[in-house]
Amino acid sequence: MSNGDKKKRVLVAGGAGFIGSHLCDALLRQGHEVVCLDSFLTGSHQNVDPLENHPDFTLVEADISQTLPPMGRFDEIYNLASAASPPRYQADPVHTMMTGVVGTNNLLELAARCGARFLQASTSEVYGDPQVHPQPEDYLGNVNCTGPRACYDEAKRAGETLCFDYLRRGSVDARVVRIFNTYGPRMQADDGRIVSNLITQALKGEPLTIYGTGEQTRSFCYVDDLVRGLMALMNVGETPRSPVNLGNPGEFTINELARLVRERVPAAGPTVHMPLPQDDPQKRRPDITRAKELLGWEPVVPLVEGLEPTIAYFALELGVEAMPKMPTPDEVRKSV
Repeated sequence: MSNGDKKKRVLVAGGAGFIGSHLCDALLRQGHEVVCLDSFLTGSHQNVDPLENHPDFTLVEADISQTLPPMGRFDEIYNLASAASPPRYQADPVHTMMTGVVGTNNLLELAARCGARFLQASTSEVYGDPQVHPQPEDYLGNVNCTGPRACYDEAKRAGETLCFDYLRRGSVDARVVRIFNTYGPRMQADDGRIVSNLITQALKGEPLTIYGTGEQTRSFCYVDDLVRGLMALMNVGETPRSPVNLGNPGEFTINELARLVRERVPAAGPTVHMPLPQDDPQKRRPDITRAKELLGWEPVVPLVEGLEPTIAYFALELGVEAMPKMPTPDEVRKSV
């Protein structure tokens, strides 16, 4: 099937989630028909309510780990269906594992029946607490397969295995992306991720909680950049027969992130340190050489710019009447 400019019918599993809803928006803007499939265990109706009356948008409420409802045929299937923050995926670890394994297999079977291209949203968590830095796709990782994070890490690793098994036997044109830390509007305030944690605490005038010393590092990719990368991987002509990292190679310590948030939300309280959670990685930064070469993709939104719409979104969500004064471009340049 040609993946040119023709109108396509696309399934986005997990389409009411943070990243999935932005993907639905982007696909609709390109003129495609979009079916959003979500169980709403972690997705939000609010994320897709604005699309309710769009003529090319359909919402289906279902759990991919169960028998899928009849939905017709698709040209493309994106699988973003999974809780992705530690508090959410650890709340029901068995369901997290079944979503990643049984649910992925259900969607791959659907893709095989339809002849649809398939994109699996995997994660940088497959690298665990890496001993190689930055992390290239051929690094096999350092994962604790029995720890409290394993339900997510191992589910994603198994999901990748399924995709490449279906690809090797010629059943599905499957592509696998490993997503690194992503942020932006529509993140959930209580999802336990560091960007949402620090911003919501700052807007409430609460202390900023940092786990461990704060010298552990992350790379932060703005959601618009990530969605552009997902669509580029889906649409590239030749199927990559290996995973592709998508993330921002710019590396920040958690202390640096807290400083950037504090500069933009002066009402923030003092910094407090808490014990580091078990198996929390000390370093996380993608090697995106493969994405550059195969897709011509790299992120363009720096953290200092992406934080502003993200803070504005959370301020609205939390009912903060007046946003703190944002820095001027000159102040931004001097702060980095």
